[in-house]
Amino acid sequence: MTSYVECISFCSITGHSASTAVMNGGGAHYYSEEESKQDGGGDTDGGEDSNEQEVIVIQDTGFTVKIQAPGTEPFDLQVSPQEMVQEIHQVLMDREDTCHRTCFSLQLDGNVLDNFAELKSIEGLQEGSLLKVVEEPYTVREARIHVRHIRDLLKSLDPSDAYNGVDCNSLSFLSVFTDGDLGDSGKWKKKGSDLEQIDCTPPEHILPGSKERPLVPLQPQNKEWKPMQCLKVLTMSGWNPPPGNRKMHGDLMYLYMVTVEERHISITASTRGFYLNQSTTYTFNPKPANPSFLSHSLVELLSQISPAFKKNFTVLQKTRVQRHPFERIATPFQVYSWTAPQVDHTMDCVRAEDAYTSRLGYEEHIPGQTRDWNEELQTTRELARKNLPERLLRERAIFKVHSDFAAAATRGSMAVIDGNVMAINPGEETRMQMFIWNNIFFSLGFDVRDHYRELGGDAAAHAAPTNDLNGVRAYGAVDVEGLYTLGTVVVDYRGYRVTAQSIIPGILEREQEQSVIYGSIDFGKTVVSHGKYLELLERTSRPLKVQRHNVLNEKDESVELCSSVECKGIIGNDGRHYILDLLRTFPPDLNFLPVEGEELSPESVRQGFPRQHRHRLACLRQELIEAFVEHRYLLFMKMAALQLMQQKANKESKMATLTENSSPEAAVPALPSTENPDASAKSSETSTETLTDEQKTEMDKDNVIPTVTTNGPSVPVATAIQNGECESPLEGKAEAEDSIPGLAQAKELAESLAAEDGSGIDPKSREVVLNACKAVGSISNTSFDIRFNPDIFSPGVRFPEDSVDDIQKQKQLLKDAAAFLVSCQIPSLVKDCLDHSALPMDGATLTEALHQRGINVRYLGNVLEFVDKTPAKAQLEHFYRIGISEMITRCAKHIFKTYLQGVELSALSAAVSHFLNCFLSSFPDAVAHLPADELVSRRKNRKRRNRVPGGGDNTAWASLTPSELWKNIVSEAQSYYNFTLHCENADQVVEKYGLQKITLLREITIKAGIQILIKEYNFDSRHKLAFTEEDILNIFPVVKHVNPKASDAFHFFQSGQAKVQQGYLKEGCELINEALNLFNNVYGAMHVEICACLRLLARLNYIMGDHHEALSNQQKAVLMSERVLGVEHPNTIQEYMHLALYCFANGQLSTALKLLYRARYLMLMVCGEDHPEMALLDSNIGLVLHGVMEYDLSLRFLENALAINSKYHGPRSLKVALSHHLVARVYESKAEFRSALQHEKEGYTIYKNQVGEAHEKTKESSEYLKYLTQQAVALQRTMNEIYKNGSNASIMPLKFTAPSMASVLEQLNIINGIIFIPLSQKDLENLKAEVQRRQQLQESGKSMEELTVDGPLELEDKIPMDVNVD
Repeated sequence: MTSYVECISFCSITGHSASTAVMNGGGAHYYSEEESKQDGGGDTDGGEDSNEQEVIVIQDTGFTVKIQAPGTEPFDLQVSPQEMVQEIHQVLMDREDTCHRTCFSLQLDGNVLDNFAELKSIEGLQEGSLLKVVEEPYTVREARIHVRHIRDLLKSLDPSDAYNGVDCNSLSFLSVFTDGDLGDSGKWKKKGSDLEQIDCTPPEHILPGSKERPLVPLQPQNKEWKPMQCLKVLTMSGWNPPPGNRKMHGDLMYLYMVTVEERHISITASTRGFYLNQSTTYTFNPKPANPSFLSHSLVELLSQISPAFKKNFTVLQKTRVQRHPFERIATPFQVYSWTAPQVDHTMDCVRAEDAYTSRLGYEEHIPGQTRDWNEELQTTRELARKNLPERLLRERAIFKVHSDFAAAATRGSMAVIDGNVMAINPGEETRMQMFIWNNIFFSLGFDVRDHYRELGGDAAAHAAPTNDLNGVRAYGAVDVEGLYTLGTVVVDYRGYRVTAQSIIPGILEREQEQSVIYGSIDFGKTVVSHGKYLELLERTSRPLKVQRHNVLNEKDESVELCSSVECKGIIGNDGRHYILDLLRTFPPDLNFLPVEGEELSPESVRQGFPRQHRHRLACLRQELIEAFVEHRYLLFMKMAALQLMQQKANKESKMATLTENSSPEAAVPALPSTENPDASAKSSETSTETLTDEQKTEMDKDNVIPTVTTNGPSVPVATAIQNGECESPLEGKAEAEDSIPGLAQAKELAESLAAEDGSGIDPKSREVVLNACKAVGSISNTSFDIRFNPDIFSPGVRFPEDSVDDIQKQKQLLKDAAAFLVSCQIPSLVKDCLDHSALPMDGATLTEALHQRGINVRYLGNVLEFVDKTPAKAQLEHFYRIGISEMITRCAKHIFKTYLQGVELSALSAAVSHFLNCFLSSFPDAVAHLPADELVSRRKNRKRRNRVPGGGDNTAWASLTPSELWKNIVSEAQSYYNFTLHCENADQVVEKYGLQKITLLREITIKAGIQILIKEYNFDSRHKLAFTEEDILNIFPVVKHVNPKASDAFHFFQSGQAKVQQGYLKEGCELINEALNLFNNVYGAMHVEICACLRLLARLNYIMGDHHEALSNQQKAVLMSERVLGVEHPNTIQEYMHLALYCFANGQLSTALKLLYRARYLMLMVCGEDHPEMALLDSNIGLVLHGVMEYDLSLRFLENALAINSKYHGPRSLKVALSHHLVARVYESKAEFRSALQHEKEGYTIYKNQVGEAHEKTKESSEYLKYLTQQAVALQRTMNEIYKNGSNASIMPLKFTAPSMASVLEQLNIINGIIFIPLSQKDLENLKAEVQRRQQLQESGKSMEELTVDGPLELEDKIPMDVNVD
């Protein structure tokens, strides 16, 4: 990665000027629909997908208008006063009967409405107004938009865009399993009652104990996806553009089509519409044919010419409109699928046009040609944010521009690596080249001009961009007015790392030295500072825990900084203060930074630290800094409190006299004294921050928002400081008591301490605070304040003499933080996995669990060693296995990266398939197949300079062998993770660590961006290779970017969760509904956080007895999870399980089973059968099968669940007791009383030992045992009777009961952690009424602030939400 500023100095030497067009039309840009899909990506249609968000999220019920379109009956449309006219256009372009129109205006009483006007600003528009749709004349641009829109309608059911990862399409398979059962239309088919007709047998590979792991079922074929063909070909004609004399007849462009009936036609798009002309492929005759069928829309024209088109298009649109909107809305960021079927490649004019025109950076249909990304990113930041509506508007604009920028940057990065962009320094060797495309600056992740020589060369240059991105993320989250960062996206593609950044205005015309007015361009040899930057950075220093410090410059003068020296400040031509190169925002990780003469703390040394890392840029994560400060704060409170207690005991009598003449200014640790203005801000920050940490732990428990901690808790911190809410940290702590042992006492003591007014002048109390501050390393003597100096141990940075003590303190603090990671965070992660509050299922969720606790993945080896030494290792087997698989695939990815750099494009699929064969195939000597023309082309190439970055010997990849690759993986694991793997090939790994090849395949393809053909691969054949080059379908980029947050929505969500945890369901439900509204407002309809919101809402609906609503919300959650996270992401699997429960409760048994089987299949593929979550899933399946009287099948699943529970929870756990009980019930239904008794006795024993005789569980179990014994005795009597008297015995009828659905549902609720507290019917009705009232309020547009809850029901009885049985 070249330093951004270096490119700049380079450009100014070559005189390359890139001043860019300022964005036209001020702020209109974000909402103008044509651009809404433009990430620079040339989709002229702005139409169908882009603004469906708005279509769905119309919140405030405003009023109804009538719409009259040509040729259709007038219809009513509900609109809101906040909407723009543009949004009605979107609705019309999506409706079945008007979807074929794009070029029209809306008129009210003959006046044309302005597209960008809000409805409330239009005179005379009111309830019942009639809006007329009036066809407008076409322009070239409108004609293109029309053709593109028609193409999108024709392809609306075609999944190929989702497989190819374009235009934010992604896959979803839920509808395959529900057969439209969960009718949105409200037609609920009750299949449940006809038990006999349900076929409950799962496919063989889903049954417990099955060893086969097929890949094909991952993407079941959807019947709808075999779309009816409406047209064979629709493409631009070769006669374009029209010659001058035809332009003057109104010709805009020519199209060529082949209908299903094989009729070849040529069409003119003119200002008046579309008509047939007389041209053929080889003769140009633009005169209208006879008849010409002039129509304003292509659909009307084609419907007249081709009967098949008319019929099929109608059916297609019906199907399209019936699909759930969540299946077709675009996602905010592209999701790629690692498998795809063989899709036929069809002619597609739009795709072809995109490939050759707009994708190369000039989009003729956007005002101002290209987008000025920097201007857009910074202008959105400057929008007002004083009240909720302003903040929503601002966050929505920021989010939209970010997702557009990420898409444009990704496309640009791919173009750069594919060699389609001209370098701005074409004379230099390829690794040193830099590029500008679409107003974005691209540099490669190599060490150019030895910039990083002292820090680890290319390894450092590869790590710097991600560190820089984390810095951008952190400063962006603090969101200080007046301080600007660059739009930054890091893309890994084909073995290269590309950094894409927005361009500071004017930077390309200046010399490097004169641009940088703060920081250092040579790692601290020369340093400059600037008052304004110090002032701005000072405001970030508190939330980011950065200490202001002095360093020496080349003249030995002391220079004050408030960031690391690498952080550069540049004032752009737009007068904004930019900071860049934020790669050392967070302090260095001393465990991976050996420094001569420095001793680490004993905890670190015991674990074998410090260790040499690949580079010297290893930093601590922001989450770790937060956790460490939190930990120190508790220490501080305890110390101060203890000292005070001692004093209090000594001086009870003296205190009384002191208090009388005291002043109210108290310098108590947490309650800052007034003379320290800093401290008051601090206190507010601590309070919000501790709260968010606590809520984070709450969220981890329910695994709610997957990305909650990416930006750490600094978001709320900043807002609290801005709004000047100063409350004592103690108030915030009230929430956190449960999670931190010993806090309650400290809090009490601190409160007693706060009551001693005398401490203001009592030197003893001051001393208490001073001692506590010193002990925890606070930088202030009067209040708690811990910050880090990011420049400590940076090579080349020198500090002034007078700060020696301070530097010593800072060094100690860093050592403590490094030790804290090893001695506290790693054990706490393992403890969370032992008590199942953290349940990683695959590499991604494991990484997330590490990151949430501030543990970098480079510690993976240590974590695994820690697990290995844990006495309860058997209960962590799943975690250990996922860790090993993650380590192996990450090592393989490191090797694959350099492997790919030497491959030329024509050999790419051969090289990738060869690598996968070496990695996974049992075939001992995998041989690569070189493409036939390889040798010829290489001779020619010798003369030309090799264009591909990296270049080198292009066939070296072919000599890789499996044994060599595995040797490299083992040595990589040793050198990078300090972990010894014992294996020489894939089969040994599978054998020794119990991994599955399919899981390894999934992990490596996702990490490396490989897409493979979906088919059954035979990994274990020793005679045939598993992969051929035909199996490699694509290589995708792996993209890292900033995720802007919806802060207000997030606060509502967190408070809602807290309320629910405390048992106030009604208030919780209200808050979460409000959060959902706000999330929709900011993110549009699709986002992971909305997914978490919907899941929680569905759970609340279910608990409050509204099963129908629960089903509808959970269906949305599943669809969204599939679309945004991926069809087999662990979160998606969980969503499927929840949905199955609600389906069962709604009597849709066969659907519930299908969903559970799907979840089990996915889980088998992602992590195998041996995982604690599998026990829950199998208990669910077993219970449902029991309910439909499939007893033998049911037993297979329940006994498997029992075995897994015993393994992971220990044989004496309550979960195991419950498992025994469930198995006993099935045996009872089969009348096998002996087995039933045996299991129930086991359960009874556990209950008796764990909760005692008097507990209701023990009593229930004992009752059930008596009942079973009676049944068994009765059965025995009957049998004896039969033996004795033969056929004429008088037989007592035995009671064989099929379980009632209610009892099955009750057990399902228990195992899924949902316990109902009986409420009276009246309470429930009040509750429902309250929820409905709430929804009406919401619709009438009142915001949360105006809500006052009245009504008879105060639902104060605590209703526990997630009660785990254990």
